[in-house]
Amino acid sequence: EVQLVESGGGLVQAGESLRLSCAASGFSFDDYAVGWFRQVPGKARERVACIWTPANKTLYKDSVRGRFTISRDGTKNTVDLQIDSLEPEDTAVYYCAAMWRDSYAIAFLKGEADYWGQGTQVTVSS
Repeated sequence: EVQLVESGGGLVQAGESLRLSCAASGFSFDDYAVGWFRQVPGKARERVACIWTPANKTLYKDSVRGRFTISRDGTKNTVDLQIDSLEPEDTAVYYCAAMWRDSYAIAFLKGEADYWGQGTQVTVSS
């Protein structure tokens, strides 16, 4: 059974940093890319970052590039999202997702995935 469990969300002040973690199990990182998406109530879900570990390839939403860093921790079997210089506009529920290797780039652009976690809330106060 595929499981994606996010953690690390919380309430922080603007300018601070946060590290989200996605604990993945039930699938191989050789078969699936893992990405982070976020959603604000009433708005469409948007892509944030994605990693395809066999090729060490990362994709980012243009507006977060430079502040967000996605990485895989092989010892913990997690995919982490480091968020620096947080802004109130980063407030959202952040979801971890797994996308099949052959189509992950397109899936990431479309905001689609084969498996989703339950999400973790990030709230940034100004």
